Amino acid sequence: MPERSVVTRIAPSPTGMMHIGTARTALYNWLYARHTGGKFLLRIEDTDRERSTAEAVDVIFEGLKWLGLEPDATPVFQFARADRHRQAADDLLARGAAYRDYMTPEELEAERELARAEGRVVRSPWRDRSPNDAPARPFVVRLKCPLEGETLIDDQVKGPVRFENRNLDDLILLRTDGTPTYNLAVVVDDHDMGVTHVIRGDDHLNNAARQTLIYNGLGWEAPVWAHLPMIHGPDGKKLSKRHGAQAVSEFADLGYLPEAMRNYLAKLGWGHGDDEIFSDDQAIAWFDIKDVVSAPARLDWDKLNHLNNHYIRQAEPGRLTDLTLEILKSRDWRLKSTDRPILERTIPLVREGAKTLLDLADAVVFVLKTRPLKLPDKARSMLSRETLDRLARLRDDLAAAPAWEVAGLEARIRAFAEREAVGIGRFGPALRAVLSGGSPAPDLASALVSLGKDESLARIADALSLVR
Repeated sequence: MPERSVVTRIAPSPTGMMHIGTARTALYNWLYARHTGGKFLLRIEDTDRERSTAEAVDVIFEGLKWLGLEPDATPVFQFARADRHRQAADDLLARGAAYRDYMTPEELEAERELARAEGRVVRSPWRDRSPNDAPARPFVVRLKCPLEGETLIDDQVKGPVRFENRNLDDLILLRTDGTPTYNLAVVVDDHDMGVTHVIRGDDHLNNAARQTLIYNGLGWEAPVWAHLPMIHGPDGKKLSKRHGAQAVSEFADLGYLPEAMRNYLAKLGWGHGDDEIFSDDQAIAWFDIKDVVSAPARLDWDKLNHLNNHYIRQAEPGRLTDLTLEILKSRDWRLKSTDRPILERTIPLVREGAKTLLDLADAVVFVLKTRPLKLPDKARSMLSRETLDRLARLRDDLAAAPAWEVAGLEARIRAFAEREAVGIGRFGPALRAVLSGGSPAPDLASALVSLGKDESLARIADALSLVR
């Protein structure tokens, strides 16, 4: 058996985005290649020159790089291989598996109308004419499909799919200007790249029959086919703007980690028992394209957020600090050289409830504020004379703490409440407001540790002085 190779074919999008469905297809190709010890290849289908700008192609590379799905060989650009595609068309002509069609546009339209009326596909009168009768005018090259029998696609996801050959038209291989069409180009490229397995969206299932006939015409072995179902929105309808993010870049901008996206996308149509969270190594060991379900998957934001929170909690704090700093910079936050170590100290204390990196950035804002903090009206309303006096006593008590760590401070706050004969709820919300300036903040002990002893005591003192 030859080494298995799979290829992710990506055409630059007219929207300039890389769709989440394309990302899942790339992931399944990558997983299958890794699972079988084969190669993960990439081809940019850039024959549409208007769409295939440098920026549109860069979006593809950036999206795959962010996802961690980089190919095992230099990417192939389809447009650059047009001469090779034309050579294959010549080979098909020589083998009698293709023919030159000299129908004029008017003749073609008349044939289309007749074919519709007779309930059949278009057949050119040049299909069986001698090339010696060829007129001196432009022509297309068409595949000469068999008129009888059927073409079987033994699909790894859909199962056996049969196409009656009489319903398959003689598709165009070369246009009148000599440019190759999609179906010819992908067959030639897949063959030349050594592709053994084609894993792609099920919108290409009909093309598999036509491409199989091209393989047959060239005397080549067709690859193994696997066509993936679409991804739908939570309402079961085709994913669209009304469902939120659709592109890889949008999920990145919303604060999702690439490892969470890989885990989530793998689960959109495939699974391993009841396992919801698994590593790349586990996914590679378990994945088989035959286990992909044939029904469309539904995007579930709650599940994605749950996974992303898990990976945020597992991530290395230094990496989260880098990502959080990038978000804060994008918000034009004025960062100081001293902020990084503060964030590295804070992030492990606040990430528990962060569903996304945007949540994490929101959760650290309180430690970056500059004294004296401006207290919002709601915070000021909590600072009654009784509460202020109690915060003053608490400040003195905290100042005497021998160690500034979460467990010790939690115990100290509880002991203080007992001495005061009140619940923590009588002063906790006011203390949190004083420490955070009204911004989101973690539990009291974590907020104190995040700020550090000096900053925490100073913020309390500022509030006492400001209000009094």
